[in-house]
Amino acid sequence: MNLCAAIQMVSSPDVEANLLDAEKLIAEAAAAGAKLVALPENFALMGLHELDKLKIKEVDGTGPIQDFLAMAAKKYSVWVIAGTLPIAGDADNKVRAACLVYNDSGGRVGRYDKIHLFDVSVPGTEEVYRESASIEAGNDLVIVDSPFGRIGLAVCYDLRFPEFFRMLSPQGVDILVIPAAFTAETGAAHWEVLLRARAIENLCYVIAPNQGGVHGNGRKTFGHSMVIDPWGVVLDCCPSGRGFAIATIDPDRLKQVRSAFPVLNHRCFVCE
Repeated sequence: MNLCAAIQMVSSPDVEANLLDAEKLIAEAAAAGAKLVALPENFALMGLHELDKLKIKEVDGTGPIQDFLAMAAKKYSVWVIAGTLPIAGDADNKVRAACLVYNDSGGRVGRYDKIHLFDVSVPGTEEVYRESASIEAGNDLVIVDSPFGRIGLAVCYDLRFPEFFRMLSPQGVDILVIPAAFTAETGAAHWEVLLRARAIENLCYVIAPNQGGVHGNGRKTFGHSMVIDPWGVVLDCCPSGRGFAIATIDPDRLKQVRSAFPVLNHRCFVCE
């Protein structure tokens, strides 16, 4: 069976502690039968300050966080989608928020850099986010071929831009993986409805690992990591705290839904 797990964490400012917890959760998911595991955005660090990520940035292809990911994928014989960690960018004072993909031999097979940056004052709260102060936006859509199907990668704020996913869909994407650190306020309002919409309108499975608790910087994240089928059915959900949602990616179910309801063949306006 193609079991996949959306891992939920409550990451802290302590990288070593976060990686230890990530490994425990990967091990637990693998023991439950998962062959693909996805980590949330900022899994290695939820810093006290926006610029803390610059202190742990790594050069692409080398560094302790990337070494950890390769090790964990190989040790537990799982595909790992790690979204995100700070990779050095073009500017010295900024990083790329990179979602990396490793196969079950520990080899890296994909990298997506977050395109839409969260520069927002959250309505009804005093929370203000300016990701562009420390992050360089990516430019390229990324699709990874895997034993589970063609995987389209997105991160957190990307979720709010349906045209992003319409660019992925015509390329034969079967699964959308959307790591996030959705705030408690916006998550309660929009997280599930947006995820289900992306699944329904693209007739794709969606794997959505989220941060889920109160962090050292006082930030509250929504949790509710979930796996959704192409009809918009939530197959499993982890409401809050550390843990994971786990469900089967069924290619026959995907074919059945797309055959019975061929909405993707009826599009009159196509993104280029």
